[in-house]
Amino acid sequence: MADKGVPWLAVGLVGISLSYGLGQPGAALGRTGARANTVVPAQGLAEGRPGFGREADVAQAGERRRGATVYRAIYAVLLRRLPAEAAHRAGFWLIRAAAAVPGVALLLRRALAPRDPALRVRALGLDFPGPLGLAAGFDKDGVGVTGLAALGFGFVEVGTVTARPQPGNPKPRMFRFPADRALVNRMGFNNQGAAALAARLRALRARPGYRPIVGVNIGKTKVVPEADAIADYEASARLVADVADYVVVNVSSPNTPGLRDLQSVGKLGPLLAAVRAALDAASPRRRVPLLVKIAPDLADADIDAVADLALDLGLDGIIATNTTISRDGLSDSAAVADAGPGGLSGAPLKGRALQVLRRLHARAGDRLVLIAAGGIETADDASDRLAAGATLLQAYTAFIYEGPFWPSRVQRGLAKSR
Repeated sequence: MADKGVPWLAVGLVGISLSYGLGQPGAALGRTGARANTVVPAQGLAEGRPGFGREADVAQAGERRRGATVYRAIYAVLLRRLPAEAAHRAGFWLIRAAAAVPGVALLLRRALAPRDPALRVRALGLDFPGPLGLAAGFDKDGVGVTGLAALGFGFVEVGTVTARPQPGNPKPRMFRFPADRALVNRMGFNNQGAAALAARLRALRARPGYRPIVGVNIGKTKVVPEADAIADYEASARLVADVADYVVVNVSSPNTPGLRDLQSVGKLGPLLAAVRAALDAASPRRRVPLLVKIAPDLADADIDAVADLALDLGLDGIIATNTTISRDGLSDSAAVADAGPGGLSGAPLKGRALQVLRRLHARAGDRLVLIAAGGIETADDASDRLAAGATLLQAYTAFIYEGPFWPSRVQRGLAKSR
């Protein structure tokens, strides 16, 4: 198994983490932003932790900046020379391997986890230690939740997972645009299936000690025709109901043929109602929060219609947004042509994702939990989304470019702005 591969690499990663103060460049701190009214202070989060007081924070600030510089150097020399998907696998393997070393996940979590009481969020019936989480797509099968949570994310969303295992689309299927801080992917929901994910999360829940908040993102199996889509989503929902802290219905990926057609309210309504019923039947003692993830490419009228539908169905929230099929904001037209179709994520998505968020909040107010995703790179970006009505935040692409200590930097930057 990968976690037992080359232990000195794991130790090396931990050594870099400790030697460089666990990385915090000033770029993620930025100006102050408005405090979201859904962020609820809680007491005692940072109490009783020796070595993590104000003096230690000040003493380590310079070392954290050096840590970020080291990661950027590693990225420039090594990771960017690998194909994008291979680089992802290598980086993810290191995170998992480090977390497999006894005591390391605890050590990293103590240093990197959100610990300012001002960051705590009560939403979806859950207590989030910080508003920033990892978006679905990074850990499709839930194999690295412990390591990812230790890096400073307030929660981890795994998936997208489908009722049946599937290999995804042919490679290459992930492409970097470093100058634009963007990615294009057409992964196609490659995953080991909802049953395998459920078994893995069930084992994680059974372990003693800290258990991070884990959401599960479910999608349609590629070979299943649209006429059978509801049954396919129901199957996934039943399998993950007892292990998911919340469930997200993904109808907005551009990489499964016909999937986005399910965003029309005439098709989306019956689908969401069926998934809600499946979750309730599979988890009668605990109501599993249910959200839907929408595309930034929807017309404004369709966004309003989805918000109205979510309210009518008693949905818990909406994630805004998924990747876009637009290529606006990419500067290298030849590279765009070489990459071909797929979903664009990262900085170019920032403006539209913020527009969609504001529109949803104007329509639904605080009646829905809105999770903002798309183009969040700095604490300033995070503050802007919270001010625009987001309750929680998600990111993926900035994590790829900025490295393993980026989530902690953003959480700390948000704390400084409050």
